[in-house]
Amino acid sequence: MENTILDLVSNCVMAKNAPKSLKAAYLIKATSLQEVTVLKLRLYLDLEVVNETRIFQLQAKLSEIGRMLGGWLKSTTT
Repeated sequence: MENTILDLVSNCVMAKNAPKSLKAAYLIKATSLQEVTVLKLRLYLDLEVVNETRIFQLQAKLSEIGRMLGGWLKSTTT
């Protein structure tokens, strides 16, 4: 989980610093990592290995990150 989140942050930083023509690739990768993280959280919830409240808080934050990435990606492709 930690590696996935670090990769997500890394791709966001790369997108921030990349030329406009390369931003979309980094944002797509970051979006896929965000989705994988959400799926991992659901798995943790199903396996009951973590606190339910904390999972829901993290899912809300990841949902917001997903919306932000989608908006950023949309702005780079128009």
